[in-house]
Amino acid sequence: MRDVICDMSNCLTVENVQILSNGKVLLDVPSLILDGPGPTLLLGPNGAGKSLLLRCLHGLISPDRGRVVQDGNHLGAAQKARQAMVFQRPVLLRRSVAANLGFVLKRQGMGRTARKARIAELLAEGGLDGKARQSARSLSGGEAQRLAILRALALEPETLFLDEPTSALDPGATQMIERMVLRASARGVRIVMVTHDIGQARRLASDVVMMQGGHVVEHGPAKQVLDTPESEASRRYLAGGLVT
Repeated sequence: MRDVICDMSNCLTVENVQILSNGKVLLDVPSLILDGPGPTLLLGPNGAGKSLLLRCLHGLISPDRGRVVQDGNHLGAAQKARQAMVFQRPVLLRRSVAANLGFVLKRQGMGRTARKARIAELLAEGGLDGKARQSARSLSGGEAQRLAILRALALEPETLFLDEPTSALDPGATQMIERMVLRASARGVRIVMVTHDIGQARRLASDVVMMQGGHVVEHGPAKQVLDTPESEASRRYLAGGLVT
């Protein structure tokens, strides 16, 4: 497990966080520091607590014990405003593709002319520039997920949380989204992403958080964790064994 001191620059820290349900501990993370540039990928079997931790980091779920800290401050409205999240199944407005983006930009106070130019930039970024007038609800699964990511990026977040954004997509659609993720990361957006795909973790991750049974069993640079894991749970999972 990494033992580092956060430099308070776009840093997320988990301190003694527990989430309980009917007396059962669903998530138990005494300490976790995400301070690198990312992308950070959360990896582990079903039920490991990956999505629960992601929601906790974004403030969608409040822990029963402990706290999440961003840049030295308790995760509050000001901190959450600098984050965005995209779920496994994209939720889109019943509007055109362009209008889905325009809605977010207008709420940010962007004027009409600037909005139009920014929408064009975003559509080109996601390879959707030929579908601006199309109903967002008529897009394919991969296109819809790209639009959801573009809408999140339109907020210009410092941190973008992605919950298995490619789990139901074919290889071509997956590749397009992975390229978007890497481009966003290269621009300085912190990416924290849940995946079951070890190959995807190898392609994208700067660091990896391995989880099992609601616990973080290992966290470190991607190459180290994926090639020479320290924990037995990580070794079994990466070898394709059953992890309970």
